[in-house]
Amino acid sequence: MDKPYTHYNAEAVDEWVKGGWEWGIPISPEGYARALAGDWQVLLTPNIPVPRAWLGDLRGLRVLGLASGGAQQMPVFTAQGALCTVFDLADSQLASERMVAKREGYEIEVIKGDMSKPLPFANQAFDLIFHPVSNCYIREVQPLWEECFRVLRPGGSLLAGLDNGVNFLFDEDSLEVRHKLPFDALADPEWEAKARQHNDSLQFSHPIEVQIGGQLKAGFALRDVYEDTNSSGPLMAYRVPCFFATWAVKPA
Repeated sequence: MDKPYTHYNAEAVDEWVKGGWEWGIPISPEGYARALAGDWQVLLTPNIPVPRAWLGDLRGLRVLGLASGGAQQMPVFTAQGALCTVFDLADSQLASERMVAKREGYEIEVIKGDMSKPLPFANQAFDLIFHPVSNCYIREVQPLWEECFRVLRPGGSLLAGLDNGVNFLFDEDSLEVRHKLPFDALADPEWEAKARQHNDSLQFSHPIEVQIGGQLKAGFALRDVYEDTNSSGPLMAYRVPCFFATWAVKPA
C-alpha cells in the first residue's frame, strides 16, 4: 500500500473542488453578511436545513467542524459568535476555510487530519461537533464515535449527517441494482490501482446499527433524527430517502 486509503479520498476531494463540487464552494461575502444579520442555515445532508433547535445559542460555544471543511458551515457558526475549529484531510477544503477567515477578518483553528485516526484534541474540548455526511469515506466508524464522545463536554451535542446505504446499491444515475450491501471499496483487491488510475474516492456503506447504534454504544443519547434525499438523480425524483441526520447528546 503506497499510502492510507483515506489519503486517496482527500486527493479525490481536491480534484472535485477544482471541478466545482457543490460541497467545496465557500460562502460568499454576501452570504456571510446575511449570516451576521441572522439570516442563515446549515446543512448536514443535501437538502434539509438543520433545525435551529439542534444548534441553540452558539455564542461562545467551542465548535468542531469534523470533516467539515470547505467554508460553508464554520463561517456561519463564527458569525453567530462560536469559537470554531475545522478538522479535515483535504487541502483544498482547508484552504477555503483560511481564505474566508482572512477575507472576513475572523479567527479559526484549521487542522489537517484523518478522522479514521484518534482525534488530536483534549478530553471535553468542545461543546458541539458538526459532522456533515462524510463517514462514508472511512471503513470503521465506531472508533470515530468513541472519539467524538471523548472530546465533547458533558451536555455537548454531536450533529451528524449520515448515508443510509441506498446510493451504494446503484451506479451513478442508474436504478439498476449493481452492488451488495454493505458496500466496502477495500474489498476489491485492485482498489489501490483503481484509486491511482481514476483518482476516485474509496467509500463504504454503514448499517443503522453502526450509524445510530454506534453512537449509542459510545455513550450518546439520541435526541432527534430526520431523513433526506439526494439533491439530484433518479432516486431524488422518486423521493427515496438516502440520508439521515442525527442529534445526539453526551449525558451531563
